[in-house]
Amino acid sequence: MRPLMKLSTLWKASSNFGLAHGPKYRHQFIQFRNIQSTAVLQDNMETVHIRDTNHFKQRLMSEGKFSEQQSDVIVNIMIDALRGGVAHVSQDLASREKLTKLTYQQRVDFSKLREQLLTADKSEIHNLQNEHERIRKDLEVMRNKLREEITKANAGFKLDLSLEKGRIREESSHHDMQIKEIDTRIDQEVTNMKMQIDSVKTQVMQWLIGVCTGTFALVLAYVRLLT
Repeated sequence: MRPLMKLSTLWKASSNFGLAHGPKYRHQFIQFRNIQSTAVLQDNMETVHIRDTNHFKQRLMSEGKFSEQQSDVIVNIMIDALRGGVAHVSQDLASREKLTKLTYQQRVDFSKLREQLLTADKSEIHNLQNEHERIRKDLEVMRNKLREEITKANAGFKLDLSLEKGRIREESSHHDMQIKEIDTRIDQEVTNMKMQIDSVKTQVMQWLIGVCTGTFALVLAYVRLLT
């Protein structure tokens, strides 16, 4: 009887407090009542024993002026109602074994979820590391290719520059040879002109000498004729 009275007292206190303080605290006290009810029902879930029913029977007979038969009926109705209410409430409550199983199952599920998250995290980290390594290798390959392309371009540029320098050098040598040939030709022409001028001078001198000699002979002949 005492657990049932404690349960009834707790229900009344929680109801009065919830009504006095408004709906803000009702949910909390409903949970409190459910917890207390569960604690009482877990001690004896299958059967609820109500002790000292004779005391209530005597009070009904003395205070309510009921007959003995009426008091028995009222007490039996109250017992049936309380048992029905407790059974109805117990349907919505879980036993300690169920709560323990539920807690254990939740812990197992949480452990599995944690392992899955850790595995997914490790897998994601491993994938990121592999991706980073692949990108690093690709960058290294691209860097080597770029270095090779730059080396080839520099080698080609140097080769073209060397060929261009050689071509310019050959053209310069060819122009130098042409200039030398022209200089040689000019020297030869100048030499030939000098030789021609010298021969002309000789011929002129010979011609002048011949003219002077002839003139002198004519003068001498004329003088002889006059004398």
